[in-house]
Amino acid sequence: MGKPTGFIDYKRQDKAAEEPKKRIKHFREFHTPLPKEEQELQGARCMACGVPFCQSGQMISGMASGCPLHNLVPEWNDLIYHGNWEEAYYRLIKTNNFPEFTSRVCPALCEKACTCGLHEDPVSTQANEYGIIESAYDLGYAKARIPKVRTGKKVAVIGSGPSGLAAADQLNKRGHLVTVFERDDKAGGLLRYGIPNMKLEKQVIDRKIAIMEEEGVVFKTGCNVGKDIKASSILKEFDRVILTCGASNPRDIRAEGRDAKGIYFAVDFLKSTTKALWANNMELKDGTYISAKGKRVMVIGGGDTGNDCVGTSMRHGAKSMLQLEMLPKAPDERAEDNPWPEWPKVCKTDYGQEESAAVFGQDPRVYTTTVKEFVKDSKGNVCKAVLVKLDSKTDEKTGRKMMAEVPGSEYTVEVDLVLIAAGFLGSESYVTKAFGVEVNERTNVATKDEEYETNVKNVFAAGDMHRGQSLVVWAIREGREVAREVDLSLMGYTNLSVQ
Repeated sequence: MGKPTGFIDYKRQDKAAEEPKKRIKHFREFHTPLPKEEQELQGARCMACGVPFCQSGQMISGMASGCPLHNLVPEWNDLIYHGNWEEAYYRLIKTNNFPEFTSRVCPALCEKACTCGLHEDPVSTQANEYGIIESAYDLGYAKARIPKVRTGKKVAVIGSGPSGLAAADQLNKRGHLVTVFERDDKAGGLLRYGIPNMKLEKQVIDRKIAIMEEEGVVFKTGCNVGKDIKASSILKEFDRVILTCGASNPRDIRAEGRDAKGIYFAVDFLKSTTKALWANNMELKDGTYISAKGKRVMVIGGGDTGNDCVGTSMRHGAKSMLQLEMLPKAPDERAEDNPWPEWPKVCKTDYGQEESAAVFGQDPRVYTTTVKEFVKDSKGNVCKAVLVKLDSKTDEKTGRKMMAEVPGSEYTVEVDLVLIAAGFLGSESYVTKAFGVEVNERTNVATKDEEYETNVKNVFAAGDMHRGQSLVVWAIREGREVAREVDLSLMGYTNLSVQ
């Protein structure tokens, strides 16, 4: 700890966000990094406390407290305070394969568990992480490091989201021959087609993929294993197989009129915009994507994906915005039964909601509400939605809490475009059936607790396909852990670290 009074001497400073009405005119990232000198002072705010919950990643009351990757936060905060950015980079990548991703899209679990944040503002750890990795690219530290020794063992990774990429990166570093199969036209999975450009510009993904390719990882895109390529051929060619295909089954809405035109799953909506931008040099051309321009948009779901739909619709030029959440609004501050260092169960207003409020004068979210019916016009297009209020009740048979309709609370709103962002249900059956792996009641691939090998010998699973829909940082952790388990099964020992 270089400056014991740093958290007293310096106030928290973070990357500045462009004003909402300006940033909705483009699809680029909209935060301005701090100058290097200011970022170093932010490193001085880290207290190097005796029990650094920021890097603990432990579960408290069913929620993660601190970074699941166990990032060495106090160490690299202190290093940047002393201006040693290169060493800070090496400490950062010791636990995190992709800080260029997490510093942009992670909800910063480290900051929510920061001891400094108990009474004051937490350390701007995510901005410091961003500064470290971008400095490493600028100064040439983040370059390819080709393994000097190859084992001759071949590993197939099915799916190129954050979990698959992490597993591939780790196993390639170990010297194994890794091939990543991706059914889409470009690698990245969720990172590329599930997260909008304004949160993660796609050249950031391509920059890292290019380094991995230089290091020896082979990417085969446009290859849909289980359909275009038989699982049996993969099992025959490779010594080990890792399934990291994500939890890509979107949860649907059961309501009368669901077959109306103009109702889309969020992932299809977001993907269409990303592909259109990429194909037209970051410009949207009419007819090339699912458009919200001039439409009355209703987003069903209040999570990150729902917010991304709101932000994307605002950039399209939506006429109005409504976002439905089934649950009640969370408190603005921690409740007494939600103490630090638990994850704070408080209301979060994200970038999309900020933008909608700036344009339309109010937060787009409506709580304890769901859709009861979609109404079609004469051409079969959705034109209205019948909404109903919900209330929390206890099921008399099971004792479980549930949200039930409030009788007589129905009301109708006009809508032209409905985006369903109600979460995901688990792995896709054609992949699990092709490899013959067992799934649990949530359709996630089943393994023993804290292990990754499936019921099929030499076939492993990790990421959302294994744990269910989760954060990028959890996917990276599972990718690192499955890589260690695969390496051990191949070599009889392993020196791969997971923390």
